[in-house]
Amino acid sequence: MAKKAATQSRKIFVLDTSVILYDHQSIMNFAEHDVVIPITVLEELDQFKKGNDTRNFESRGFIRLLDKLSEDHMIQHWTPLNGKNKGCFKVMMHPENALNANEIFGEEKNDHKILNAALSLKQTEKNRKVILVSKDINLRLKAKSLDILAEDYETGKIKNISEIENTGKETLENVNPETINELYERNTLDAKAIFGRSKKHIPDNNTFYILKGASNNASILAFFNASENSFNKISKSRAYNISPKNAEQAFALHAILDPDIKLVSIQGVAGTGKTLLALAGALEQRSNFKQIFLARPIVPLSNKDIGYLPGDIKSKLNPYMEPLWDNLKFIQNQYKESDKEYQRITDMVNQEKLVIQPLAYIRGRSLSNIFFIVDEAQNLTPHEVKTIISRAGENTKIIFTGDVFQIDTPYLDSQSNGLSYLIDRVRKHPLYAHIKLEKGERSELANLANELL
Repeated sequence: MAKKAATQSRKIFVLDTSVILYDHQSIMNFAEHDVVIPITVLEELDQFKKGNDTRNFESRGFIRLLDKLSEDHMIQHWTPLNGKNKGCFKVMMHPENALNANEIFGEEKNDHKILNAALSLKQTEKNRKVILVSKDINLRLKAKSLDILAEDYETGKIKNISEIENTGKETLENVNPETINELYERNTLDAKAIFGRSKKHIPDNNTFYILKGASNNASILAFFNASENSFNKISKSRAYNISPKNAEQAFALHAILDPDIKLVSIQGVAGTGKTLLALAGALEQRSNFKQIFLARPIVPLSNKDIGYLPGDIKSKLNPYMEPLWDNLKFIQNQYKESDKEYQRITDMVNQEKLVIQPLAYIRGRSLSNIFFIVDEAQNLTPHEVKTIISRAGENTKIIFTGDVFQIDTPYLDSQSNGLSYLIDRVRKHPLYAHIKLEKGERSELANLANELL
């Protein structure tokens, strides 16, 4: 009786293809509950197994995992998942139901076949809670219209986006003006001079500060160095003739140029200078690295494959890389064509010391002695971000830039994308710094669009 009650308390989760393409290990993340994979999902995964995109790797990874888990079992029956306190899984063939989603919605689609699997389980497992798990919002809505419980895949999802919004920068009011003057003169100051001996306020590693005076308009930009428990003054210094135009840009450029910070993320809306600062900082440090890589994921408009576009592969990819070239041209045009700095950029591109490529071309490479800038990182999954960082070798620095509220990839949102995941998981680490750029500096017209439209 107790065993039967325990079984009834276990839920049954039906996984959609979108969940597996997001995380091929997802089947292992449902604690003691059971997992059902509709056969339609395996059929869809078969279409994704060839290629070099992340979804192709996820598809192959899941198929291999399922093969390993099944061993000598017939997978249309409940098969134990490896691990203590884990449930079971099975693959469900095409069921016959009194309710048929294909007929209800007037169209035969794979999504409806997956819904039919959930409907069948509701009929056969009347004492258990059946839940469809999908990254596809529309499929979840269809499930709910059929009285099927449905939810997003929550593993790796940020619970409170506002927490990462406020990471990396603080403003301290009413600082003693004499303390500000001392920091101006000495460039560095023991943290006790600002916080006293109180242990209530212990700054996070690599936090940036705006220190404002108590009785006058004096203020200073500072950086908290946790290893020395000190504040360092930040000056608005240039990088390859690019100057920061506000406090946040000064903070970002400081993090980019600091050799002790190996991993940086810069969040901000379009026009705040994320990519421009990262590239200018990379060029300023060109002698410290063998190569500069600047890459971004390819997310075609309307999510059509780039095969739809005319021309050879280079012609197909050029439109997606143009924004990166535009930033490089902007930096180059800070100089005259006769200047050595102008020619140096041309030489670096020709000699492949500076490489601009789609992110998929970087996959599998060992990133040693590289300054690596990943643009539009909000369009990456957490697994992709982890894969990129795990490729870092000696003397490598990685900068992720993006806007967590401007997602172009299906099934990602502000809480589940790789950039948000990175900020949430790595903040407070001594090798990492994060800055949010708040003010648009592209033009007054661009600011109008960001603020009013």
